[in-house]
Amino acid sequence: MPDADQSAGSVAKAYAPGVPQRVEGFFLKGNGHLDWGMKDRLSRIFHPDSGRTVMLAFDHGYIMGPTSGLERMDLTIVPLIAHADCLMCTRGALRQIVPPTSGKPISLRASAGSTILTDLNDECLLDIEECLRLNASMVALMVAIGSKFEALTIRNLTTMVDAGQRYGVPVLGVTAVGKDLVRDARYLGLATRVLAENGAHVVKTYYCDEGFEDVAAGCPVPIVVAGGKKLPELEALTLAYHAVSQGAAGVDMGRNVFQAGHPVAMIQAVAGVVHGGLQPAEAFELYQELRQA
Repeated sequence: MPDADQSAGSVAKAYAPGVPQRVEGFFLKGNGHLDWGMKDRLSRIFHPDSGRTVMLAFDHGYIMGPTSGLERMDLTIVPLIAHADCLMCTRGALRQIVPPTSGKPISLRASAGSTILTDLNDECLLDIEECLRLNASMVALMVAIGSKFEALTIRNLTTMVDAGQRYGVPVLGVTAVGKDLVRDARYLGLATRVLAENGAHVVKTYYCDEGFEDVAAGCPVPIVVAGGKKLPELEALTLAYHAVSQGAAGVDMGRNVFQAGHPVAMIQAVAGVVHGGLQPAEAFELYQELRQA
């Protein structure tokens, strides 16, 4: 019961009946109706002020083995962690080399299967309880639209979305692009929309020179753009600039960071583009300054 000696005036002041409670929307498109836990996890990955993220991807080893630059992740990746908004990695790498004190949200690779030695994308899923044990802020899995594993990987997506909904964990759907699939706006627009329609809360895909604005606009959830193969530093910064300028909510770069001449400088330059709005030339100048520091 409220204290009996409160005056009517003080009660009215405390409850402020004339001031409506503020009802906030959510800053990420397509995710306004999610539960609190989902929004909390997404807010760790994407900056609420910019609505964007710089994710550091180093999950390549689950299909490629010791990729160049990832031979010793303890030496190459750990120095980069402080400068990333989110880490995208496997459970093995997370337990083996990521300090639990880093405080960074994790986009956990939650699918596994075939490697580059066989047919890619014949995959299975991690148990959602394993993802929770690792305190994943998001779980990521491959979806191979247009390949012979399309139905399997879409089932994986819907299964993980159902599990994520039960436990409040958002799902990142990653569009797989094989050697027989073209990275054009028509394909990427179809693939990203299919992932979103099947419940992905965020989609990772590739940038295309023509029509990417339509790809981003046609996807009702945030898109993060993969860096892909190693590019010269200025070209990689230009890719990031075009992607976010045309509607992407950030980048998920791996090789274009940890294979750069100066990885720590590179990830900070990428952040300058994504969060600071730097032009590619300005970001490259920042890279040059940081590499000499």
